Amino acid sequence: MYKSLEELTKHPVFHYFVEISKIPRCSGNEKLISDYLVRFAQERKLEVIQDRALNVIIKKAATPGYEKVPAVIIQGHMDMVCEKNKGNPHNFDKDPLQLRIIGDMLYATDTTLGADNGIALAYALALLDSHNIPHPSLEVLITAEEETTMLGAHSVDPAHLNGKILINIDSEEDRKLLVSSAGGVIVTHMLPVDWEASPKRAITYLISVGGLHGGHSGISINKGRGNANKILGRILYELSFEIPYFIQTISGGLKVNAIPREAEAIIQLPSETGGKLQAKIEEWNKRLKNEFQDSDPYVTIKVEQIKDISGKVFSNTTKTKAIAALMLIPNGVQSMSNELRGLVESSTNLGVITTTDAAIKFKSETRSAIKSLKYNIVKQLKSISDILECQLLTESDYPEWPYNSESMLRKLFEESYKEKYSADIEIIAVHAGIECGILIEKIPGLDAISIGPDMYHVHTPNEHLSIPSTKENWEYLLYTLKKTRNFYCQ
Repeated sequence: MYKSLEELTKHPVFHYFVEISKIPRCSGNEKLISDYLVRFAQERKLEVIQDRALNVIIKKAATPGYEKVPAVIIQGHMDMVCEKNKGNPHNFDKDPLQLRIIGDMLYATDTTLGADNGIALAYALALLDSHNIPHPSLEVLITAEEETTMLGAHSVDPAHLNGKILINIDSEEDRKLLVSSAGGVIVTHMLPVDWEASPKRAITYLISVGGLHGGHSGISINKGRGNANKILGRILYELSFEIPYFIQTISGGLKVNAIPREAEAIIQLPSETGGKLQAKIEEWNKRLKNEFQDSDPYVTIKVEQIKDISGKVFSNTTKTKAIAALMLIPNGVQSMSNELRGLVESSTNLGVITTTDAAIKFKSETRSAIKSLKYNIVKQLKSISDILECQLLTESDYPEWPYNSESMLRKLFEESYKEKYSADIEIIAVHAGIECGILIEKIPGLDAISIGPDMYHVHTPNEHLSIPSTKENWEYLLYTLKKTRNFYCQ
């Protein structure tokens, strides 16, 4: 048990984790944390490079006796997913995270913790600041904007790196060695909106979906958790057959790589049907609590009368197409791996819906460990856009990380784990985007693995980090770095 943050920060890793938790670092807002890393290096007279994408590379010479060991790249990303509970006034642009300890776990208060991937920064900074840790020459690569576009990794200039050995610290399961990951692409349906004047004597209602667990759209996609956007679509579809109503706006989700926990629609309908709407929503509450009794027992649909501040509604054609999009856009697991039992091979997540004056945007993240399957899902999404007569946009396309059967680095980590723990480490692949795939394409011959401590419910305000696991994983990393001299120079 750990009684206070003050006690915890005596450990070098947690000292730096607490420090970086004071700095805003949402994806797309990384200037402050990037500059902090530069100052950190300059104060210690380490070689540092900051590129236009705000990526930072910090180099540290080998300790005595390790000069002939090949350079090692230590890599993670500086940004985090910024999610908070509804009603929380936390401002991610300026407020520090409010950390707290519960048992042996570290949480933030009603926000994401940013252990994904602040733990990589903390490990790297503790390594760079050390004076008594044996290691080869280090090239610490901290990338920007991983959680949204992977722009940082795509922008890395390989000429700035000499190493051919990559230790990525963006895994979320201790005692497991990650050696392969999925590729992905963000796909957006842009449905044009035709507007009409609000009907006279109509009553305005807000229908909201909430109480869902959400989670990482890759790692948690096979847990059967409810997607608030898809649930909202089901409700609107069924209501359209039973109650005459108009839609003013639909919205849901905050991040495309998070399973949406909340969604809402503002609708208008004749005053005499308000009671029927309330009754139908109660039916939906019972239905969904039965469907999601294991994965999302607190799912709740609410309806409340609100003031009409818009004065306009979707045309009937737009309404029909919007509901069709919610129903037709695929979501969830699309295929499972035949090679690794229990591993999701392909999936897609309808993560964000927004309504503007010009269009309704339905944004999905599609993932697959097999390139052709990823693009097949994109083709399905394109077919839906053709039917709905809307535009389809793709962005942030990143490659999969294929398994390397000849990896010497994997062998090193396996041997190291066996020596330290007298057990075999579990070799895994993950259905999530890891920057290793991009860096392997950029640096021919790059040998990569990924490690990390136990994290739970990442990309949600319930994100938490195991303190004992963080310490143990750190010791495993140091043990392996020490072993590189005999392993690579024998």
